[in-house]
Amino acid sequence: MSAKLSRAFIFPGQASQYVGMAHDIYDRYQEVRELYNQANEIMQLDLAEISFNGPEEKLKQTRITQPAIYVHSVAMFELLKAGNILPEAVAGHSLGEYSALVAAGAFSFQEGLRLVKIRGELMQRAGEIRPGTMAAIIGLEFEQIEEICDAVSGTGVVCPANYNSPGQVAVSGEIEAVRAAMEKAKEAGARRAIELVVSGAFHSPLMEHAQEGLRQALAEAKIRDLAIPVYTNVMATPTTSAEEVKDLLYKQLTHPVRWTGIIEHMITDGIGAFYEVGPGKVLTGLNKRINRELSCQPVGDLTGLDEILAAEN
Repeated sequence: MSAKLSRAFIFPGQASQYVGMAHDIYDRYQEVRELYNQANEIMQLDLAEISFNGPEEKLKQTRITQPAIYVHSVAMFELLKAGNILPEAVAGHSLGEYSALVAAGAFSFQEGLRLVKIRGELMQRAGEIRPGTMAAIIGLEFEQIEEICDAVSGTGVVCPANYNSPGQVAVSGEIEAVRAAMEKAKEAGARRAIELVVSGAFHSPLMEHAQEGLRQALAEAKIRDLAIPVYTNVMATPTTSAEEVKDLLYKQLTHPVRWTGIIEHMITDGIGAFYEVGPGKVLTGLNKRINRELSCQPVGDLTGLDEILAAEN
């Protein structure tokens, strides 16, 4: 990558959804309405209706949450692209990696949504087969949390799932083991240890039940070499290889999201401006904790989009 300051798009994952998401861009732009029409057909349900009007309980189901965030994120990307605002690199947090891959030219919107639909269904089912939970631990070093997970492993499976920012890691695994890790973290001086409301132990070995189905879906998908690099969850480093993308999307289900590493590598490679493309501002918040000097702007609604179109054109 060049030494000059360049632009990256980053795409949010699960927990960024909210009732009403993308409604404003749907109302204004015909091309967004067309995307939702295609999505409704692929999903065999009214994703637009659930995204815009809820109920929240339904939107929070993994098999619906993931496609809802994906469609919103790709719709925002397409509007930026129409305004000639394009990234030189991309990354996405967990599910967000699929949105990032559309932006990088790895596959079409439709192909990506088919994969996301299968992934969401498989992950929801895996959470029912092997129930688990996750917890956010705030105020400890990465190494401390790894040691805590090792120390309580006698109570069951628990491991780091998301290295979100310095001092903030999500752990994932069997319920008893996660709660034991939370207690141990508090004893070690963690500021907070909060159990998350999730339908499964994402990015842990408990997701192995989802892997075979996803492997098959990835093998059948039309995935091209990328036009720009994606910094992957599993490695935190860039790739443009279709074959590597397939392998890493498969591994992503049971491996941690190395978000801090992704952003640090992007900065080292010359990225100076980040746009969070999709619902919410979760990644903007994480990036500020990784590096306070970072320019990171959320583009999740009409206000954010209009600001950027006005500033860049």
